[in-house]
Amino acid sequence: MLEVKEYLDRRGRSPFGLWFNKLDNTVAAKVAVALARIEMGNFSNVKGLGGGILEYKIDYGAGYRIYFGKDGETLAILLGGGSKKRQSRDVKDAKDRWGDYHERKRRGE
Repeated sequence: MLEVKEYLDRRGRSPFGLWFNKLDNTVAAKVAVALARIEMGNFSNVKGLGGGILEYKIDYGAGYRIYFGKDGETLAILLGGGSKKRQSRDVKDAKDRWGDYHERKRRGE
């Protein structure tokens, strides 16, 4: 089992949570199922994007994605979410957040 946590920016906000809270109920339920699969280590819909960023693809509607990174073997950090339409921007944001996460972890913040 993986522990899944949300990345918090320097102001204490979760980009994943902000995105998730805007979803309609049907999409939110599909994202919740995807998160449960990630927790169980089911990576059948996951692909690596480079730089330690992983993308979980949800084949529904606008083609929703969950962006995360693995910190060791037991921890997944949710970096954000989005749709196919904004994918390139969302991936860039996820990479920036992943870098920030590691820098702050290194500093002990």
